[in-house]
Amino acid sequence: MSGKEGSKPMSRMPAGADSEEARRRQRLRSLAIALALGFLVVLFYAATIVRLGGNVMNRPL
Repeated sequence: MSGKEGSKPMSRMPAGADSEEARRRQRLRSLAIALALGFLVVLFYAATIVRLGGNVMNRPL
């Protein structure tokens, strides 16, 4: 026994009907990442406004 029996690399996109399921999972994963990134953008924007104070727009130009 050479120890390589179970070391076949698994393909990233299975062929056939499983590829539709893999595409659906990838789409859901991408959507979750996009939503998390959008949430972080909004959170950082809100934190910046809070730290600068409400009168940041009332300054002389």
